[in-house]
Amino acid sequence: MSKITPGKKRYVKRQLTNAQPTILIGKNGATPELFKEIEKQLQKETMVKVKLLKTALAEGETKQIAQNIAQQTEATLVDTRGHTFMLYKPRKK
Repeated sequence: MSKITPGKKRYVKRQLTNAQPTILIGKNGATPELFKEIEKQLQKETMVKVKLLKTALAEGETKQIAQNIAQQTEATLVDTRGHTFMLYKPRKK
């Protein structure tokens, strides 16, 4: 997982606070296809907002699932609020 500066963290939160989640996770949970889609969006936008539906919470708590997804995609977990979380991954130069 990459480190993120406090300023960058604030910037990502500001950008995504009022945005709609671009990825919804349902009863299938964290599938390989889901990881590919998150990777694709992170490469394009560097940040992504993900919402867990109630059916996805059978796998565990939101923070636990978010940390797992962040680890799998090599992104940084910026914030978790309720069933929604934000991921950030800087572009490779």
